[in-house]
Order: sequence, then structure tokens, then C-alpha cells
Amino acid sequence: MPIHFSTMTGKLKGIPAINTNTVTNEYCIKMNKSDAICKSCYSMNMLKGSRKNCQPAFERNSKVFVDLIPMEDLPVINAAFFRFHGHGELINFNHMINFHNIAEKNKHCTFSLWTKRKDIIKEYRSIYIKPNNLILIYSNPIVNEPMEMPPLAFNKVFNVVEKDHYESIQNCTGQKCIDCLKCYRMVGPDVITEAIKKRS
Repeated sequence: MPIHFSTMTGKLKGIPAINTNTVTNEYCIKMNKSDAICKSCYSMNMLKGSRKNCQPAFERNSKVFVDLIPMEDLPVINAAFFRFHGHGELINFNHMINFHNIAEKNKHCTFSLWTKRKDIIKEYRSIYIKPNNLILIYSNPIVNEPMEMPPLAFNKVFNVVEKDHYESIQNCTGQKCIDCLKCYRMVGPDVITEAIKKRS
């Protein structure tokens, strides 16, 4: 089954992505019922609403990535920067290894992965040597509790705060990602903080 690439819009315009289906991800369903940022998950809301038509393609990706994909079947990426998950979250360990292998196969491209799955990343880093072109970003689930450094095994941390909180440290302020690239370069800040946006 072929892997679906997404052409992102809004602030993500210009950076292609591989997305999976947030709506059927057991971790996302659990977190959506918690007090974490996930309770107002933009992806969950969009995929049940204005982007409902994306669910079939994202679900196909979910089903592909849950098992190990042979190296010869992994895609060649024609881009300088690429996002793992504008929508979705790691499903299991195999999912992470598939992302690892895509990065290994495409040394010319820098990949950034946002995830809350410390458990999977800890296991991954205990076994694999992370490619230099893969940036692991911990997506802090707690609103208004910005972390001052990334957790062990991660390169960066992405915090979310309410608009009027921690204004002095907000350094993700609405510009397009392709014009900023803080999250897509190993150099630069390793703590990125954004004010929550209300989406539907």
C-alpha cells in the first residue's frame, strides 16, 4: 500500500508531511479525554469536521506504519525539510522505526517529529543511533507549564501556553514554518513556545 504525502496549509504550507489518523489512534483518544492540551486537539477536531475528507488517506498510513516497512518500499523524499505528523501521533515502536528508516534513506532531507510518546522514544534511543537528519521534538502536553529544556532523548521541546501567559518566551509567533525553521534545524533554540490557537 503506497504511503500518502500531505500538502500542508496555513503556517505549515511549504513543508510536506506524512500524517496518520488521530481519530483512530488509541493514545490520542485517551489523551483527548485528559486535562492535557490534547483535550482541545486541533487535529482531532479538524479530522472530525472541516478535514473529515482526509481521514481515509491518513487511516491508510496508520495501517501501513503499524508494521515494519521494507527499506526498498520506503519513499524517496524530494524536499529539504519534512514533517512527521502534522496530524497524528506514533502508534507503536514499528511506527518510529519506519520514520527512522525513512530518515536513513533520505540523508539529504531534514525530518522533524513531534511526539508526546516518551516511552517509544526512550526505547528507540536505547537501541538505535538516531540519524543526524532526524530532529525529535517533545510536544509538552501541559498548558502553561513550559519546560526549560528538552527531556532526555529529545533534541527540542515544544511548549504551549495561553496567549497572555509567558509572553517573554513565546518564540513561535505565527510566521510560516518554512520562513522560520526553528523546528527544522538542529542549531538555534531547543525550547520553542507558542500561544494556543483556537481551531475547529
